[in-house]
Amino acid sequence: MNQNKDNIMRRIIIDKVTINIGVGKPGEPLEKAEKLLKKMFPDLKPVRTKAKKRIQTWGIRPGLEIGVKVTIRGKKAEEVLSWLLKSVNNTLNNSQFDQYGNFGFGIKEYVWIPGLKYDPDIGIYGMDVIVTVKRPGYRVQYRRIKRSKIRSNHRTNKDDVIKFLKEKFKVNISE
Repeated sequence: MNQNKDNIMRRIIIDKVTINIGVGKPGEPLEKAEKLLKKMFPDLKPVRTKAKKRIQTWGIRPGLEIGVKVTIRGKKAEEVLSWLLKSVNNTLNNSQFDQYGNFGFGIKEYVWIPGLKYDPDIGIYGMDVIVTVKRPGYRVQYRRIKRSKIRSNHRTNKDDVIKFLKEKFKVNISE
């Protein structure tokens, strides 16, 4: 198949950026994490995540709220991604990518993010950033009528996404 570079259906799009803070218990730590995400993204509403499994030694049971997350889509997702990549010096590891090019990285302390100052009311929290990528046309696998699969030659892959990140976000990939 001809992989024409100018074909708009072959371009890679940032589908969504999900920022997750897992605290492991409900109460005050969860409220502080939620306050941090509201401070970072004042126009978005953080969503609390619930435990799915029981881990008795940690006191976790299904349905217990143990984390908070925010999902960002569209043009804002690209802006947020470039902002958050600066906190890890625009460097990602090759092992942080899955076979389809989706990737994630962790930020150990929110004060590493440019523009955020330490807030004594919140304390120190880290977060996970998960980025999902796609190509135009992925809607066919989610639509209601005439749903179909995405062919393997149209799926994003690790190498294509790494090349896209190097060109667009000037990301360094280490082995």
